[in-house]
Amino acid sequence: MAVKIRLRRLGAKKAPFYRVVVADSRYPRDGRFIEEIGTYDPTKEPAAINIDGEKAKKWIANGAQPTDTVKALLKKSNVL
Repeated sequence: MAVKIRLRRLGAKKAPFYRVVVADSRYPRDGRFIEEIGTYDPTKEPAAINIDGEKAKKWIANGAQPTDTVKALLKKSNVL
């Protein structure tokens, strides 16, 4: 089972809002997930990033692989 930390899209058309979730890589983007660890709102200026650092570090230590976008968000929020 390959576990990924990735974004789950919510919000209206042309007004995206994302949740940072831990999910099995076989599930669809907006489908089932294991745990929600934060949010990301790119529509605000500056973009609002709210990630639980302890949960993210725990999942990475257990082998979860963040996607490229989530890795950049984790670096911006000083988790990595």
